[in-house]
Amino acid sequence: MRILYGVQGTGNGHISRAHVMAQELSRANIEVDFLFSGRAKDKYFAMQPFGDYATRQGFTFVTSNGRIQWLQTLRQLNLRQLNADINALDLRHYDLVLNDYEPITAHAAKRQKVPCVGISHQNAFRYAVPKLPYRGVNFAVMNRLAPVDVAIGLHWHNFGAPILPPIIDHQHTAATTVVKNQVLVYLPFENCAGLSHLLNPLDDYRFIIYHPDATAQTVANCQFKPPSREGFAADLAASESVFCNAGFELPSEALAQGKRLLVKPVSGQIEQGSNALALEALDLAWSCQRLDRNLIREWLETAVGQRCNYPNVAAAIVAWLDDGRREPLQSLSKRLWAMSSSDPVPTSYSTQFSAMLMPMTDAF
Repeated sequence: MRILYGVQGTGNGHISRAHVMAQELSRANIEVDFLFSGRAKDKYFAMQPFGDYATRQGFTFVTSNGRIQWLQTLRQLNLRQLNADINALDLRHYDLVLNDYEPITAHAAKRQKVPCVGISHQNAFRYAVPKLPYRGVNFAVMNRLAPVDVAIGLHWHNFGAPILPPIIDHQHTAATTVVKNQVLVYLPFENCAGLSHLLNPLDDYRFIIYHPDATAQTVANCQFKPPSREGFAADLAASESVFCNAGFELPSEALAQGKRLLVKPVSGQIEQGSNALALEALDLAWSCQRLDRNLIREWLETAVGQRCNYPNVAAAIVAWLDDGRREPLQSLSKRLWAMSSSDPVPTSYSTQFSAMLMPMTDAF
């Protein structure tokens, strides 16, 4: 079996998940080529496991000071190039397309009638999961940006649907020495100087701040570091607490290691707003809508980390693929959640538009 794996490259979460999947696909001796889109080629790092990978422009959001800038996002969207890349992608030599919310490989597979399996957190929003009360069309657009034949959704709870647990890098979850009062900070859409100003007065704590614009330097109790996959994993393991945006992969890794967790959703990003709602409904984390020093101090002094022991979901998905995708997703989901020692019961939450469920197979 030969697979083309399309990965959304706008955030590091999708790429981190692809790292874990690449390991398991390699162990199963499955031939895989990778295509990434959503950022400039020179902005990718730690890409050795993906071999001779391809990149395309794709689609990405423009952000400034923690908010999506919709006008700039639309201005930089090159639909002509996107369509050209979809038409130019030749899938004749592939048996299957795997897709992590990457539009070019998804639409190319649809046009060329190549089976496409989507593995992403975004796919979970096809079901009755916690959602902020945005207009229902927002979720419809989310679920059709990368159309797939079989949609595997990942989330922190199954919410009564055939959703799978998060894909975790178990290689970095082994026991390590945790440094008291050390906090890992990953807020790439905020300003470095602003983060230093915010956190310096909390001088009882040491903040390790990873940022795409950072140079290696220490400012009082804040140590800034540029992106590094191995360095980040080591600092995550050694930290007591994690303060990050409300994406999916980093909060999942933090929960797998029992870290105290505070999330700040990117303003205007419907997935992240809904993720913050879900984490609070599950009593797994605190959330904030703005950078508030007093709230951060209260969180550090009173919140308790929650550990979620997720199974090796990547290995289970690869085995499922290798077996011809015969097991129903409902069965796979039930089996994997039964292997998780922590399946929190959600408190009340909003599913205002959850009745607008998306089909497992996109019909158009």
